[in-house]
Amino acid sequence: MKRGYKKLLIFELFIFIILFLNSFVWNILSGYKISIFLLVVLFIFRGVFGFEKDKHRHTKDFLMEVIIFLISFFILYYLFGIIITFYANNSYYTLLGIVDFIIPALMYAVLKEYFRYMIMCKSEGSKLLFITTVVMFVLLDTTTALYYRNFGTNYNVFLFIALTLLPAISSNLILCYYTTRIGYKPLILYSSVMAVYKYLLPILPNPNEYISSIITFIVPLALGYRFYKISNIEHEREITTEYRDKKIRPLILSTIIVIILVYFTSGYFHYWAIAVGSGSMEPEIYKGDVAIIEKIDGQYQKLKKGQVIAFKYDGIIIVHRLINIIEDQGQYYFYTKGDANPKPDNYMVKEEMIVGVVNHKIPYIGIPTVWLNEL
Repeated sequence: MKRGYKKLLIFELFIFIILFLNSFVWNILSGYKISIFLLVVLFIFRGVFGFEKDKHRHTKDFLMEVIIFLISFFILYYLFGIIITFYANNSYYTLLGIVDFIIPALMYAVLKEYFRYMIMCKSEGSKLLFITTVVMFVLLDTTTALYYRNFGTNYNVFLFIALTLLPAISSNLILCYYTTRIGYKPLILYSSVMAVYKYLLPILPNPNEYISSIITFIVPLALGYRFYKISNIEHEREITTEYRDKKIRPLILSTIIVIILVYFTSGYFHYWAIAVGSGSMEPEIYKGDVAIIEKIDGQYQKLKKGQVIAFKYDGIIIVHRLINIIEDQGQYYFYTKGDANPKPDNYMVKEEMIVGVVNHKIPYIGIPTVWLNEL
């Protein structure tokens, strides 16, 4: 082994020991502290090994590919959210949210990718150093989770592996492999967006833990496959502006369409679209039709007998016709019935259960969503 490799291996071992102790003993590297730690590591690294300049000719091309990949990811992710539902994100657009969450996440992503590039450049293709570097960055990404994770049950162990460890492994394998091939700038862009989008977007898809683990595991692999395709197809060709426009314009149009779909399906705006999952309102509304709900925002006095309303019952949104209204001491109570049902519903609908009024429908387009939910 070359002398430079040995020095780099000792350097990584030193960092590994610190991260290991932090994971199981200290837990001091979190928030700004882990970024400060990376700054110190970079300062020491520069003094011992020196820095490498990023001289990649195709950096702009790969930056564009990362942008295209991220737009594609969010389009698919939010289309999937139409099926699995959405949730309203906490507002991080406050001084506390920006300082405590957004800035530390950005700093960590930028410093980590810059350090990854420098250390992989010095590795010069060594397989041993590649493996040790991947392990070091996996431990860096999981150090806080390791400290707090309760490994008392097999289920908790599974959650750690599925939600934290496997995504960290897939991400760091891909990023370590490609950082010297495409430069650190495209990977800084990718890592920064993936680190902060959960703080910046007001509405997010709501996958369960298992689906979330699959998504976070597959996304870096998909990025790596995209880099592989670009690197092997006309590698020396400069991507023209016309070529970029042909790729980016359909994605922008798709993004606009998805934003409109999310607006109508998320349930956090004045209008809400849901796929009707039963035939209880036939022939007025068929199974697989999409009902457009207009929220009433507490104006229960405007509801009239004969209107089709949407309400929540046992965690399910039901679309039935309003057949009776009772007012008692300023409170409204509602009785409903499905047009195709022989009897009225055997429960009373209270004010807090009401979602809104259904005045419009779109035939059949909700059939795929109904099928998927029935699987």
